[in-house]
Amino acid sequence: MHVALYGCETWSLTLTEERRLSVFENRVLRGIFWPKRDEVTGKWRKLHNEELSNLFCSPNIVRVIKSGMMRWAGHVARMGRAEVYTGFWWGYLRERIARRRWEDKIKMDLQEVEYGDMDWVELA
Repeated sequence: MHVALYGCETWSLTLTEERRLSVFENRVLRGIFWPKRDEVTGKWRKLHNEELSNLFCSPNIVRVIKSGMMRWAGHVARMGRAEVYTGFWWGYLRERIARRRWEDKIKMDLQEVEYGDMDWVELA
């Protein structure tokens, strides 16, 4: 999974992309953990998403990406040049019509983990 996460600290994901990454992660985990024999019918079946997450004791891929984004935001804030790096990062973070800016995504993720109205630079 580490190869799939290269540079994820600077990504600005849409919900569709988050869903696609979750599907990718589940496919990889299904390949690792194989099908399971049903206790009642005796037939082989695919593992459900909940069963996969219980077997794989690490956080899901989207959570790892959001954690990396917040860690990168802290790094940028400590550099003291946040205004330079929040709008773009060497071409990776261009604002597009369907995407949010990287800084807006950090603010949304902080609200999701209940740090709400705090300034992300001060929090870092």
